[in-house]
Amino acid sequence: MRLMDDTDLHRINDHSLRLLEEVGVRIDHEDVRRLLLEAGCRELRTGMIAFPRELVAECVERAPSTVTLAPVAGEPTEIGPGGDTVFWTGNALYVVEGDESRPITEPDFVALTRVADAMDQVQAVVGPTISEIPPQFRDFVGCRLLAQHSSKHLRPCIYTPRGGAAIVEMGAVLSDPRSLRERPVVSFGYTVVSPLRWTEPGLEMFVQTSGHGVPMMINSEPTAGATAPMTLGGVVMLANAEALSGVVILQTLEPGRPCVFNLGFAHTMDMREAIARTGGPENGLLGAVGAELARFHGLPGASWMSTESMIADEQAAWEKMTVGLMHAMAGVNIIWGIGQLESQRTLCPEMMVIDDEIAGIALRARRGVDTDDEALAFSVVAEMGTDPDYLAHRHTLAHFRSELFEPELGFVGRREGWEAAGALTARERAERRVRDILAEPEEPRLTGDVERELLRIEAWWREELQ
Repeated sequence: MRLMDDTDLHRINDHSLRLLEEVGVRIDHEDVRRLLLEAGCRELRTGMIAFPRELVAECVERAPSTVTLAPVAGEPTEIGPGGDTVFWTGNALYVVEGDESRPITEPDFVALTRVADAMDQVQAVVGPTISEIPPQFRDFVGCRLLAQHSSKHLRPCIYTPRGGAAIVEMGAVLSDPRSLRERPVVSFGYTVVSPLRWTEPGLEMFVQTSGHGVPMMINSEPTAGATAPMTLGGVVMLANAEALSGVVILQTLEPGRPCVFNLGFAHTMDMREAIARTGGPENGLLGAVGAELARFHGLPGASWMSTESMIADEQAAWEKMTVGLMHAMAGVNIIWGIGQLESQRTLCPEMMVIDDEIAGIALRARRGVDTDDEALAFSVVAEMGTDPDYLAHRHTLAHFRSELFEPELGFVGRREGWEAAGALTARERAERRVRDILAEPEEPRLTGDVERELLRIEAWWREELQ
């Protein structure tokens, strides 16, 4: 699915490059400013750095076109322009329990991680905040908990730059006997402050995690009508400029470091409620165009699917299906947001189960229709002629499992079967699935030696950052 032709993409990118050259980006980190100036940037006024388009092109070319993401256990996934789509969970401050929300505690964190680990379509688990852990420890404590309760790729959220360094140590333990560069079981990300500002903590996190080949997601997260123009074109132009500046910074610090070009976190401001909307059709459009610009630059892209609904209800399902399907069909490589509600503020285990089904549908749609000889089945149709009994044909037996999406949550059958199964709604079936997952005894994810080493690293950094 394409929304833009090459002329549109070149026009957007040209305006973004003009913005970087003529207006510049505020860089709040003295060492990074110095490195950028040495690389060919110039200082327009104190702190405002202009990025020449030749340097931007050079750094984009320097960034790998594909990114490898390894799970703690299992085979790695490679993403890149025109490649597969994968789904991740998301960050949040609160957990939804029933129809109410509350701050996420450590037991909530563990339960959310276990549910996410059981979802077939979830490729990576993002670490939400843990309310009772001091902020300077939350990121690496979260990383340890993710590793203890999930075998998927780990995406801890960073709260301090030094926390990123701690997680690099943990990642090296989890990737052993391979290096973290060879088997990146963790990845990072950070967001520019729109409009056009990289803060000192964010840039220091880039510095602290450089030198190890750990993938970095470069996020632009402007809000139309608040921190960016109201028009979607203006949002995309600004976001493209901001993300390009991040690519230059990342490649200046560590040439060849894998990065994900993420314009899909862009929002729109609801002018009645003064909230950043995440589940509207405009969010679908912004993520889709962001994917096209990522491909234009030859980089993997990302986005976010969420909803303004407070609970796992019909609104949440239609908004997340709309946005998620648009992003998948546009070729976004990483789609965040499995389990999220309330404009990204909350996570809900039941919504994870529903979203896993939505992701499966989106991925089936993304796969499209095959047109090779086996799929077109000319010889089968010629053989059958006017005989309608394809049900008994070997071709049907060979393909029905791979061709048809088989729902895990949604009910397929007759009314009598639905009634006999309890006449449950989708939300009720999701609630039952969550209960079943959490009732299962949990198998240890890590060997004793690895777990002890993670705890040792955590204890050292707790003492260091106390």
